[in-house]
Formats: sequence, C-alpha cells, structure tokens
Amino acid sequence: MTRLQTYFADLHVHIGRSDGGQPVKISASRDLTFRSIAKEASERKGVRVIGVIDCHSPAVQVDIERCLDSGEMEEAEGGGIRYRDTVILLGAEMEIREPDGGPFHLLGYLPNLSQMKLWTDWMKPRLKNVMLSSQRIRSTARELQSELLGRGGLLVPAHVFTPHRGLLGCSADRLADRLDPEGIAAVELGLSADTDMADRISELTPYPFLTNSDAHSIGMIGRECNELRLAEPSFTEFTRAIRGEEGRSIIANYGLHPQLGKYHTTYCSACRKAVTGGTEAETAEACPSCGSRKLIRGVAGRVDQLADRAQPQHPAGRPPYRRQVPLSFFPGVGKVLLNKLLAEVGTEMEVLHRAPEERLAGAAGERIAAAIMAAREGRLSFQSGSGGDYGKLAPF
Repeated sequence: MTRLQTYFADLHVHIGRSDGGQPVKISASRDLTFRSIAKEASERKGVRVIGVIDCHSPAVQVDIERCLDSGEMEEAEGGGIRYRDTVILLGAEMEIREPDGGPFHLLGYLPNLSQMKLWTDWMKPRLKNVMLSSQRIRSTARELQSELLGRGGLLVPAHVFTPHRGLLGCSADRLADRLDPEGIAAVELGLSADTDMADRISELTPYPFLTNSDAHSIGMIGRECNELRLAEPSFTEFTRAIRGEEGRSIIANYGLHPQLGKYHTTYCSACRKAVTGGTEAETAEACPSCGSRKLIRGVAGRVDQLADRAQPQHPAGRPPYRRQVPLSFFPGVGKVLLNKLLAEVGTEMEVLHRAPEERLAGAAGERIAAAIMAAREGRLSFQSGSGGDYGKLAPF
C-alpha cells in the first residue's frame, strides 16, 4: 500500500527577474528568482510544493536549465523540478479579455519543462512580449483552455472574485460564460474570500478550492497555502489530489483571513474610503455617502451579488478553511524577530500552525506568542482591507 503524507503547497508565486536581470513580473520583487523561490520555500517556509507561474518566459527556462545542468535541481519523477525536499510545479499566468467583460487571469500548469516550452511556442505569436508575466493573449478563454488541456495541463481561474483580473470579479457572472465547466481543474479563491463565501454560489460546488499566495515578494510566499495528502510532491500527485483520486486530497485550505485582503470591502474612489453600511451599501451602484459611481467593488459585495444561497452549502469532502494570519501582519514582527522565530522554532508553517505557545514565547515573547495562538483559534479582530490596501489586525 502506498504511504501518503501531508505537504503544504502554494501554487501561485511570481518571478520578478531572471538570474540575468531580465524583467519577468514587473510588479514583483527583483529578489524573486526561480532559485530564490525554491530556497525560501524549502528552507524557511516549509512549503514542499510550490507553483511558479512565470515558467513560460524563455529567460526563466534558461535559469531552470542551468539549475538542472549544475545538479542543484533535478526533474522529479511524476513531473516538476525538485530542489531538496521541495518540488516546483511549472505554471503560467495568462490574461484574457473577451468583448463583453473585463480582463481576467487564468493559471495553467504543465507537467515538465519540455511541455512548458511547447506552451511558450503556442503563446508567443498571440501576445506582445512572451518574456513577461500575465500578458494578454489574443485568444478566447475556451481556445486557450482546449490547447492547454490537450498538452496535459491543468487550468485554474486565478483570484476569481477580485475586482481587478478576476473572472467572476470583473468579467462574467458565471464560469460557464467563459470556460468549459468540465475543463476547470480547481478555482483559486483569492486573498479576500474564503470557502464560506464561495460556497454560497452553487456553480462552484463541484470544484476544489485553492488558496494560494499570489506572492510578489519573498516574504509573502505561503501567506496562503493548501495542505495536500500525497504519496510524494509531483505534478501527477497534485493532479490526483485535486481530483480526489486514490486517497490523495486537499485536506485543508490555509487562507488569509478575508478581511485582511486588499479588496474585501467596496471602496469609493471619490471619497477615498471604504463603503460602510452592510450588504445593501456593498452592492449599491453608487456610493451612499457622495453618490459617486466610481466604486471598486469589494469581494464581499460581489459574492453577495452572485450568490444564489443565503448560507454556504459545503459539498461532501470540502476541506476546512483555516484562516491564517501571516507573521508579516503581526505588529512587532519585523525582520530581526522573524529571523529569530525561524531560527529557534522552525519554518513559518511550524510557527503559525504547530509550535506550542511556550516555544513561541521563548523566541518572541509572551505577547506575540499569545497573538499567534489567538490567530490559530480565530480570536483576533480585524480592520477590513479595501481599494488595494491590506486589512490590519485590531489592537491586541
């Protein structure tokens, strides 16, 4: 019988620059390279499956080949690139815009470097600059989906509810308006939503949910992640997990508390403040304070617009959603204290979810230890994020 183990997985991490200095994701830190992501995930974060979603870039592919040629990394049996005890899944983030909606992002994952190079060949004539991340492709979503699946890939709508580049956030009211429902591997919730919110929409019931960091800096890797039951980290095992095959599964989603997300509540660009007043105000077409229609629709309000259920109805087997507060959100946890915690306690996943309070207190003091425990137990309060600004922890 195959022995299954649990692994943390973050399937949405960007590359800022190649090792040679070539820009990849313009808005991401230049410290995010293929090699640095692998090292951070393995050595500091405790994330054993990491999805790097800019691997379509030829400059990134050169970096991967150098890591393989040097023996620092190797191609994993079952797909992916192995660095020590972490496997990197090769992915791409792509932007589509169709005539009757806003632009939205799709994530595509492929089993190995040779298949990713073929995907680059397909993308290249359809966009302006294949070196860069998240470029708009001259294709329909269904055409892209068909081509990706034909190459053995997996397709996931990215940060699906966000007002900027989320399929349900700004492009359509249903996934089926853009994609073949049978060819969607999973749905990425995004930083401002959780399982309770998403399961108010019956169309989403059949799909597994993913909670990924969308990291644009090294420190943000793992701020959202998934706990998977696998035989080993690999593309094949990840595929089995999201399909629930042979005992493989997603056993928990660790997501940023939705109120900490940058787009949880609706924001008025004219007032330059969050819209308050509950569901009615969140879903209004104009600001209740000034009457302006220049609103950035919050995820909470957008879910209210789309929901066909007053309360969430979780399908059988839906894993628990564990609301996570990354260490960077705790006041007083700067670089020095963060390094001390990681050196004395373990990886960030160990600090956030497993280490006992007395061990945390020994490294960070009783106040921070108590706050981390309160976060684990859901006892913290928050000031909600909106309009592109993250939420904050209320004083504790």
